[in-house]
Amino acid sequence: MNTLSSIIYLDNNATTPVDPRVLSAMMPYFTTSFANASSTHQFGADAYQAVKDARAQVAELIGADTNEIIFTSGATESINLALKGVAEQYQSKGTHIITVATEHTAVLDTCQFLATKGFDITYLPVEPNGLINVEQFEQALRPDTILACVMYVNNETGVIQPIQTLADIAHKAGALFMTDGTQAVGKIPIDVDALGIDLMPMSAHKMYGPKGIGGLYVRQRHNRIKFPALLHGGGHERGMRSGTLNVPGIIGLGEACAIAAKEMEHDRTTIGMLRDYAESELLTIPHTTINGATDKRLYNVTNLCFHGADSDAIIMGLSSPDSSTPLIAVSNGSACTAATIEPSHVLIAMGLDDTAAFNSIRFSLGKFTAKDEMVIVVDAVKRVVGALREMVG
Repeated sequence: MNTLSSIIYLDNNATTPVDPRVLSAMMPYFTTSFANASSTHQFGADAYQAVKDARAQVAELIGADTNEIIFTSGATESINLALKGVAEQYQSKGTHIITVATEHTAVLDTCQFLATKGFDITYLPVEPNGLINVEQFEQALRPDTILACVMYVNNETGVIQPIQTLADIAHKAGALFMTDGTQAVGKIPIDVDALGIDLMPMSAHKMYGPKGIGGLYVRQRHNRIKFPALLHGGGHERGMRSGTLNVPGIIGLGEACAIAAKEMEHDRTTIGMLRDYAESELLTIPHTTINGATDKRLYNVTNLCFHGADSDAIIMGLSSPDSSTPLIAVSNGSACTAATIEPSHVLIAMGLDDTAAFNSIRFSLGKFTAKDEMVIVVDAVKRVVGALREMVG
């Protein structure tokens, strides 16, 4: 039977392992430096200073000011805080919000909630390659549009949207621009000013930090954004998010950002080479195609359709505890919707039928992925897909 040491982990878009350096930075704040960062004694002041330093690390990674970073429990909370906050604060200007059919469910579900409160939501379609049509985006903007929300990097396909172009168009129409940066922050260079981003959620556990901590960038320069708090009770985080600060988590997020700033380019090269190797080998399997644009895509992701082979069966075949090969962890969609027995809404929006969507697998590599592991994965996928196709004739 397989043990933890015999896992080949290729589901890094769902979550990443904590970098040992991140864990090391966090440990004192679980043990000897455990003070509440809001306490006024010196012990608390030391914790507050550590939080302040971590906030600077996050801000530096994305080109923000420290007072533009709000700590939250993760990207889902950040998305809710941003969307609901903007909706409430700016509804006197208008009630129209634009988003995209391939957004994460945290965005889509929150928009559906806002629709029950009288907001008019436009869900833009995407092209077969997963990119939105820029002209269609521009035409969707109206005088009463208060916000456009477009995911930076898609979690299932890795497709990268033209954020700067979209932000410019939104601003010219008088709307704010939000991008879900969960899969982008820490992986690709981001300058919120150069890109024109007004709001951007992020999460530590997507970039080798701990779960349960994230952030929200809220523009305060040039075009200051204000909105009411989602959580009340204590006035923490400049009154925008009350609750005792998760000091160890915040330290972990800050350290993960600092490491990403130094190693991002190296990761892009090394992980990208492994992804390209695996993808080219897997495409030699007959009737296998790539889902999503290959020229505008994050370097660690490939989403492949193995026509005629059910994705759940592939996942089971690759992760059987009775197999002589290591347990291989891959995905067939977003981890947040894995419990639903429905085809990926992202792939359906891209024009795949239900069968093709159910035949698709996401491989998301990370900085701890090794070349010898990918050789094993390629051989195992070829074997499993071949066996499944033989079974169905």
